[in-house]
Amino acid sequence: MTKYWGTLLAGMVVLILVGMGTFYTVDQTQYGVVFQLGQVVAVRQDPGLYVKFPLFQNIRLFDRRIRTIDNNDPERFITSEKKPLLVDYFVKWQVSDPKQYYVSVGGDERRAQIRLTQTVNDELRAAFAKRTVHEAVSGDREAIMTAMRERAAQDAKEIGVQVLDVRIRRVELPQEVTESVYRRMEAERQRVANELRSTGYGDAEKIRANADRQREVILAEAFRDAQQIKGEGDAKAAAIYSAAYGKNPEFYAFYRSLENYRQGFKGRSDVLILDPSTPFFRYFNSPGTQSTPSRHP
Repeated sequence: MTKYWGTLLAGMVVLILVGMGTFYTVDQTQYGVVFQLGQVVAVRQDPGLYVKFPLFQNIRLFDRRIRTIDNNDPERFITSEKKPLLVDYFVKWQVSDPKQYYVSVGGDERRAQIRLTQTVNDELRAAFAKRTVHEAVSGDREAIMTAMRERAAQDAKEIGVQVLDVRIRRVELPQEVTESVYRRMEAERQRVANELRSTGYGDAEKIRANADRQREVILAEAFRDAQQIKGEGDAKAAAIYSAAYGKNPEFYAFYRSLENYRQGFKGRSDVLILDPSTPFFRYFNSPGTQSTPSRHP
């Protein structure tokens, strides 16, 4: 009886081992590559349960999800101006042909990433070597990424890999070059500022000189007009005085004497020392002796 149970248990173990060696599953995130005596005989791309021959066949599973090459340290490249640039980029890739992937890099993810990194670096080195710093930093970045993406995708096919995207995240100058570039930029900005100040000062002088010239012209014309108006006024005043004097000379003389008195004694402290017989006191000395103004009809 004991021997029977031992044989049954051994048979069950054998069946379990045979079942484990015969059936295998492929997940939806994996490729299944079937080997027979070291040669690839089948590739399972659809998820599910599959059967293989135990002892003669074995299975290797490769991840089919998208992976990222993200360099921790920016790569150093030289521009056409012989100036170094630090470039930070990333690559999105996934296995597209598991058989070629195994044949080319042995299914080793690290080897595949090294191959793609070398391809991208070679393309970047060639692209930056043909461009200036300004073109590499701002002007031709999209063109560089497009060329790098096409070159990486072409090389990736040879190892059974598909490159989905290649992006440059950052392009900057090394620390030892940044300070000199900043000093050169500062000097250039200072030169432009000085040039603008000089131009502005020259324009200001032109405007100021033009304004002074216009001011002198305006003042001269105003003085001319004032003198003309004053002359016309004096002529009209003289004509009025002459007409008034012609109508009644005695009254005109009396009026002028009053004006003289008013101008001579404007303040309480005004003092005049004159001879009483002077004509100034004509109407003070003998006001009643003056002739009566003639009447006109």
